Amino acid sequence: GFHLSGTVTEPATATEPEMTYKVAISFDRCKITSVTCGCGNKDIFYCAHVVALSLYRIRKPDQVKLRLPISETLFQMNRDQLQKFVQYLITAHHTEVLPTAQKLADEILSSNSEINQVHGAPDPTAGASIDDENCWHLDEEQVREQVKLFLSQGGYYGSGKQLNSMFAKVREMLRMRDSNGARMLTLITEQFMADPRLSLWRQQGTGITEKCRQLWDELGALWVCVVLNPHCKLEEKSCWLRQLRKWGEMDVCPLEDGNYGNELPNITNALTQSSSHSQDSLARPRRTVFTRAIEGCDLHWQDSHLQRIISSDFYVSPSYQREGESLLFNSQGQPLWLEHVPTACARVDALRSHGYPREALRLTVAIINTLRLQQQRQLEIYKHQKKELLQRGATTITNLEGWVGHPLNPIGCLFLTLTEACRLEEENCLEISDTGDSKPPVYQHVPIATGSQDSGESYLSLALEVALMGMGQQRVMPEGLYAQDKVCRNEEQIIARLQDLELDPVLVQTLRKQCILLLEGGPFSGLGEVIHRESVPMHTFAKYLFSALLPHDADLAYKLALRAMRLPVLETTAPSGDVTHPHHLVSVVPSRYPRWFTLGHLESQQCELASTMLTAAKGDMLRLRTVLEAIQKNIHSSSLIFKLAQDAFKIATPADSNSDTTLLNVALELGLQVMRMTLSTLNWRRREMVRWLVTCATEVGVRALVSILQSWYSLFTPTEATSIVAATVMSHNTILRLSLDYPQREELASCARTLALQCAMKDPQNCALSALTLCEKDHIAFETAYQIVIDAASTGMTYTQLFTIARYMEHRGYPLRAFKLASLAMTHLNLAYNQDTHPAINDVLWACALSHSLGKNELAAIIPLVVKSVHCATVLSDILRRCTMTAPGLAGIPGRRNSGKLMSTDKAPLRQLLDATISAYINTTHSRLTHISPRHYGEFIEFLSKARETFLLAQDGHIQFAQFIDNLKQIYKGKKKLMLLVRERFG
Repeated sequence: GFHLSGTVTEPATATEPEMTYKVAISFDRCKITSVTCGCGNKDIFYCAHVVALSLYRIRKPDQVKLRLPISETLFQMNRDQLQKFVQYLITAHHTEVLPTAQKLADEILSSNSEINQVHGAPDPTAGASIDDENCWHLDEEQVREQVKLFLSQGGYYGSGKQLNSMFAKVREMLRMRDSNGARMLTLITEQFMADPRLSLWRQQGTGITEKCRQLWDELGALWVCVVLNPHCKLEEKSCWLRQLRKWGEMDVCPLEDGNYGNELPNITNALTQSSSHSQDSLARPRRTVFTRAIEGCDLHWQDSHLQRIISSDFYVSPSYQREGESLLFNSQGQPLWLEHVPTACARVDALRSHGYPREALRLTVAIINTLRLQQQRQLEIYKHQKKELLQRGATTITNLEGWVGHPLNPIGCLFLTLTEACRLEEENCLEISDTGDSKPPVYQHVPIATGSQDSGESYLSLALEVALMGMGQQRVMPEGLYAQDKVCRNEEQIIARLQDLELDPVLVQTLRKQCILLLEGGPFSGLGEVIHRESVPMHTFAKYLFSALLPHDADLAYKLALRAMRLPVLETTAPSGDVTHPHHLVSVVPSRYPRWFTLGHLESQQCELASTMLTAAKGDMLRLRTVLEAIQKNIHSSSLIFKLAQDAFKIATPADSNSDTTLLNVALELGLQVMRMTLSTLNWRRREMVRWLVTCATEVGVRALVSILQSWYSLFTPTEATSIVAATVMSHNTILRLSLDYPQREELASCARTLALQCAMKDPQNCALSALTLCEKDHIAFETAYQIVIDAASTGMTYTQLFTIARYMEHRGYPLRAFKLASLAMTHLNLAYNQDTHPAINDVLWACALSHSLGKNELAAIIPLVVKSVHCATVLSDILRRCTMTAPGLAGIPGRRNSGKLMSTDKAPLRQLLDATISAYINTTHSRLTHISPRHYGEFIEFLSKARETFLLAQDGHIQFAQFIDNLKQIYKGKKKLMLLVRERFG
């Protein structure tokens, strides 16, 4: 039969009653070609009821009654039986069938109807003819709907995962050689191309979002797989090619290197790109995500050498080689495959994806043998050029196309093909990509099936070797943010896979051998002695190698990691060797290099590598020295060196055991370097850095503290040196922490005082007070600091600074010195008539109170200064009031007599202050009246009342005030309402 029907019962649950569904399945040549089910479930996968019925038929074929096609059964009936059959059928389903039955009856009875032109009638229970297409049932509408929904969610709510699982489904279909794989991929691609965000991103010139970009990459890679199917028909291929070209020509089609427009070369790259380079980037053809698949359509599998490689493990060179055959085999007679590496790897991926794992493995081995031969040849070439290259210190040789971060992921593909052959499958372990917390795979060594003598190699050691070769390839940093980001991502993915390998002796041997080759590999290796200035850095890779090698060969591990520390693109000048390389000519500009969008990430990876080495070298003075030198030579960012210093400090001072002095000293040295680097540049973390350095030096010990105090000027600003460094060193906590004896305490204090005086000389404004504080316990030093303040007072200091120091002096019990400094401060001050809320008012009042308490002479000395500096009537009247309340000289300076009498405002020095206050009131009144609004009238009357109180302190004050008021009435008679108020209050 070709048609299976049945009823499926779904048992009742706590919430749902028992349900029965009618299911019908058509099949043809072992494939389900269509399904219907009463549950109405819409999904790209079959519903549970269809699966249940199919499994029932497979497991219990004898329970399912097999019948002839219905047309055969009808053929055996006579006229009456047929009439009976039709009438019963209509009665059983009259509501659904009656209209159709009536219509068919009418058509059959009409002689020229369409139905009568065709011989015979259709039969759904009979199979398709041998020429008909047969493929698995796929609900196309459902695929479209789901992809559309997931895309509209923009990578949120796990939609990215859902789309990835649809891609995985396509790969699974390809592996099962189900022709729906390409059909499903076509449907997915159509929806991707119809994504409304594409035209939006294109108009705005912004890049596609990161998550979406990765999905497009996978889509492109899947198409390469599809078109490289080794057994597809030519017409299929030409149909795909038409589709791919149509999509590729649409202007919204995403480009291979990530963004629309060549990363806007004229903006971001204008600085560093020579004219020849930008011409080059404009002339390049447009490459979309489908370009590689379109190019893949030109590849075929007919090459006889290729056919022999993939069809036999025992294909070796004939005992005698004909001319030209030497390129087909290596010296051991193993076959080579000399195609462009990423293309050759795409073939491997296609074989793997289309369910040809053995063939994929054979081709992988041939590719690796070819890579090994190239590696050997490049090594020999380098040996001849070595001397010249080392003299130049740079190379112009590099790969313009890197394998890591390549759209076809060649290295990842070879690695997966090889490791899959070595995987120990656990029971019921279904491989699902992108699972959250899947256990790491377990691998075993599987010997390579080969016709040549037993090499003792396994697919697993090959996997490690090819990953190391690919990662170590020297290559130029690609252009554009996306391509550069992809390099980092792909590198991290490969390393994550490498970390799943348990390094047994066989793999350690492979690792060591490959590392030595990479170190000696010259310009073809990213770890060679000379590299191109724009070479992709090896820090992330080297960090993996270092950690993997360390337990087995520490010398090699350090040699490799130290070699990898460089970052030539940040060196200030390009070595002369660069200029002969026209494709990546970069003129030297002192700015950061705008072509390197991922520079921040790369620098932090460099820092990670250094940190890993520092941790490992703890306690080994010699190794630490070399690592320290490498850091000082290669790392150019102060914040990263600071991070390293902090890391080293943390590792050197574990909470549960003693400090490690070797590493502590490295931390201190790095900290000192940071201080020197950031001394003259602005850095928002500077205070934190300075504080940290003092903490670190304290851990190292008293000698370190003495040293930083003595060489402060090359490390700190005067302010930092006094207020943070010396103050912390002299604090009680530090003394306790170091448990110092008396001579050591004295030595530290003496250094701190010397520093304080030097800083006060250099920057009196900001350091004078700290200097005085630090010198308090030493009479000579204190006097010197005071003298520095006095000398600087007339020129370099503000009244605020002087008042602050004056108050400090009074607090320390030096009132006369405080008076002297306050007098100096007054000469710098100027308070205008309307500054009645000025912050210095408190200082002025304090200075006058101090002078008054010292005695009449001091008050007489300060009043002329006050009169000269303060023009604000309310402040002056406040001072006047305070001076008349108590007798002067209450401070009781030894050797001075004090009369104990109140002072009169008629006599000097208060007479001068009174006159100044009255004239300040008069001036302020006129100033306020020039632009007064009615809402301020009330306030103004209050102000005049205050003025009257001051006027009345003078002998003829009431006469003066009356004249003043008359004067106002005369001058401002136009302000009628205001003058009315003045009359009401003052007559």
